[in-house]
Amino acid sequence: MSFYEDRLLPYVINLAMRNRTLVPYREHALSAAEGRVLEIGIGSGLNLPFYTPHVREILGLEPSPRLLAMAQRAAKSTRTPVSLIERSAEAIPVNDASIDTVVTTWTLCSIPAAQRALEEMRRVLRPGGQLLFVEHGLSPDANVRQWQDRLTPIWRRIGGNCHLNRPIWTLIETAGFRITGINTGYAKGPKPMTFMYEGRALV
Repeated sequence: MSFYEDRLLPYVINLAMRNRTLVPYREHALSAAEGRVLEIGIGSGLNLPFYTPHVREILGLEPSPRLLAMAQRAAKSTRTPVSLIERSAEAIPVNDASIDTVVTTWTLCSIPAAQRALEEMRRVLRPGGQLLFVEHGLSPDANVRQWQDRLTPIWRRIGGNCHLNRPIWTLIETAGFRITGINTGYAKGPKPMTFMYEGRALV
């Protein structure tokens, strides 16, 4: 791991994800979370203030120890019990069918093996459990997709393996989830970086 990835990137990610234009996405998606929640890529804990009393426990998975330290500080301000796990999502150290809600926000873009991670999320969800997601990814517009493909090799290097062109909808369905509701569209900002997928999927 390079000096940039280890020392600087966690703070760059934390700063970027504090963008206030992302708050409505967090509020809407997390309002549906319930029961025992597994948050994939909890980062610095920016989602924690948006969980409702319907959530009884939060497990936060995150591969970056520096981001986990930030999340630990954020967890002190929430009434919901929070447990943090330093691990990547391709191998989730949680029992089968033991989670009510999996949450992933702006995370699938950067997981090295996103398909495998989604299969793991499906494994740990109980029958009838839900995946709540907010992700950016592949645009339906051909000219924007061309820019996404051009920029992704460079963007990955500076953005912690962030892919601008992952087909989020397809990835989720291929992993065996049934999408029951989804909203798509551009958020504020450059179009190659801001085509959003927000929705809910069931096991």
